[in-house]
Amino acid sequence: MKNNKTINVKDEVLSGLTVALALVPEAVAFAFVAGVEPLTGLYAAFIVGFITSIFGGRPGMISGATGALAVVLVDLVSEHGVEYLFITVVLMGIIQILVGLFKLGKFVRFIPHTVMIGFVNGLAMVIGIAQFNQFKIADEYGNMHWMQGEELLLMIGLVLLTMAIVYLIPKITKTIPAPLAGIGLISLIVNIFGINVKTVGDIAHVGGGLPQFHIPNVPFSINTVQIILPYALILASIGLIESLMTLTLIDEITQTRGRGNKECIGQGIANIVTGFFGGMGGCAMIGQSMINIKSGGRNRLSGISASLFLLGFILFGSSLIERIPIAALTGVMFMVVIATFEWSSFEIMRNIPKSDAFVIILVSVITVFTDLAIAVGIGVIISSLVFAWEKGKRIDVDSYIDTCGSKVYKIRGAVFFGSARNFSDSFDIKNDPEDVIIDFGNARVFDHSGIESINSLTEKYKSEGKTLHLKHLSVECYQFIKDAEKILEVNIIEDPKYHIAIDNLA
Repeated sequence: MKNNKTINVKDEVLSGLTVALALVPEAVAFAFVAGVEPLTGLYAAFIVGFITSIFGGRPGMISGATGALAVVLVDLVSEHGVEYLFITVVLMGIIQILVGLFKLGKFVRFIPHTVMIGFVNGLAMVIGIAQFNQFKIADEYGNMHWMQGEELLLMIGLVLLTMAIVYLIPKITKTIPAPLAGIGLISLIVNIFGINVKTVGDIAHVGGGLPQFHIPNVPFSINTVQIILPYALILASIGLIESLMTLTLIDEITQTRGRGNKECIGQGIANIVTGFFGGMGGCAMIGQSMINIKSGGRNRLSGISASLFLLGFILFGSSLIERIPIAALTGVMFMVVIATFEWSSFEIMRNIPKSDAFVIILVSVITVFTDLAIAVGIGVIISSLVFAWEKGKRIDVDSYIDTCGSKVYKIRGAVFFGSARNFSDSFDIKNDPEDVIIDFGNARVFDHSGIESINSLTEKYKSEGKTLHLKHLSVECYQFIKDAEKILEVNIIEDPKYHIAIDNLA
């Protein structure tokens, strides 16, 4: 890992403060999504953020309670209760540590760049879509409705003003992180002029004590394991994929190299601890990580500072945090969305194969409508299939005239439904001499389409009154080639033995 020789303490601490301010409403909102108390989300944000900042493999990356995990936890909490959540998070952490110890984190580097772009765009859209919930208010029965009239216009105005401040501040001064300036100035305006807008305090009470050690109150039995294991596996997968892909993104932005396996272990330790201290678990947060990087946070100090500031807010500063307008935080998050989205992908998709463009769009859409693990998994599978198809349908054919005057075609590659057309088009039947040899020594026939393409060739050469010899085919193939006894050159010693995918042999 390449480190800066000196740490700018001011930038790191101010960046941490900015991140902490953004973490509060996010943690509270994700706790609501999971169906747990706000403090459950806030404790997770503090514990996971603090431990991964110390033991993780990517300085400058921010971790905490995330929406991707919260969505999975909804069913678990509603069906079995919050205590099952805590023990599931502990098991999730154990799985993540095992992944790190077995050095499986490196496999994130096998994720294609097109999937990475789709992931970033999809996650940016998820973050953006989530912000529109802030434009809703609850009625007396707890039902959520869109803001109306002056209230809506005021909210939109403050959001746009925050975005303008975040955009303009870097052009004026680099001393204060732009997101912090946006939150601070809007908060001052709202509180000085007594503007009545929704604040963090309207969402939930932030204050609370230190997290307490607590062994999850669940029966330790096989039945419990059967309940929590599927959730733990899904949570561990989503958490590591999101963390490792965010790690890779920050690597590209900062021109440094994170340590994936170390991050897996750090995330695992953090989730085990948070499970025993009443937290909902967590992983890397791309939005907050981008805020941190854009604000100048590059080292572990920024993540540690963010966690400690968050703890301070929980213990002592809840009254101040609760007065921050939601509009200011929403404006900051919209700017994060704009900065995170790969706008260059629109240009990229015009200059890459359609299959790659399709993968980018597909992963983005699936990320929005399902979850990250499914999106990345499908993206990798489709990319692999496309690669296999493109690689498989390529077939090389070299030809020469041997000492006997025969034309020899040497085939290299797979002869199957994807390459059969290219295989057939490689022969110059009319201009070939009277004797032709096709050598399959570096090729393999896989299916019925491959056999039929060979049959077609034999018929064409026969109609031209020419003799065709097939060499180095599997003996099994001979059974399905017409007039085999007349045209085959059979050499049992040299001919390979393999099976072909054809109904007669199924």
